[in-house]
Amino acid sequence: MQVPKKPVYILNGPNLNLLGKRQPEIYGRETLADVADRCAALAEDLGLTIRFHQSNHEGAIVDWVHEAREQGAAIIINPAAYTHTSVAILDALHAFEGPVLEVHISNVHKREGFRHHSYVSLRADGVIAGFGTEGYLLALRRAKTLLN
Repeated sequence: MQVPKKPVYILNGPNLNLLGKRQPEIYGRETLADVADRCAALAEDLGLTIRFHQSNHEGAIVDWVHEAREQGAAIIINPAAYTHTSVAILDALHAFEGPVLEVHISNVHKREGFRHHSYVSLRADGVIAGFGTEGYLLALRRAKTLLN
């Protein structure tokens, strides 16, 4: 299999730095560092490299998407609350030519009505929701398939 030379960017939005502490009944007890470690291990098994980032600031996420335009093979993004509000992130993703996979830890469709709309889904090549943090691993496997 062909191994992409460019990394897969895994981008995380606001409050995901509190993963494992904030609403564990919804998001589980695993921390974002745990997720990053699991993603790094799987990426190595798949012959991929990753860049794993989190920010509570919309502009930082937009900047990483711009960076990925030049340096990334694919983007896996959990935009968190920006899912429902950020046209800026959507516009940045439209400028990215590789695969984009959207991940949500919870099943957003079982939650409040405002969470049912995603701007990011208008660009995403696939959406994974409700599989807990395992969704990141599913997205990495799909990214590998799409990159081959």
